[in-house]
Amino acid sequence: MREGFRIKRKLMDILACPIDKYYPLELHVFEEKEEIVEGLIVCPKCLRWYPIRDEIPEMLPDELREEKDDLPFLEKWKDRIPKKILLEGKPFNLRKKAET
Repeated sequence: MREGFRIKRKLMDILACPIDKYYPLELHVFEEKEEIVEGLIVCPKCLRWYPIRDEIPEMLPDELREEKDDLPFLEKWKDRIPKKILLEGKPFNLRKKAET
């Protein structure tokens, strides 16, 4: 894996939301070794969330994201993800599951 694709904490100093350009973004780290292995990047303005999987931040626009990939990530880390993102996050959230 190329160095530039790995997520480092200092990268958060320059990242902005790709949708509304909001800065700064919130970082939630779930697993960390030399780099952040798994975590979540959150835009507090539009409530979009972007997973970090295998050290790679997946900051894709809504139309390129897949519910079948994103919902299991939310479910896996639900105890460490802010409740507002679990219930209102975009493009996908666990609200329907919480209501059942």
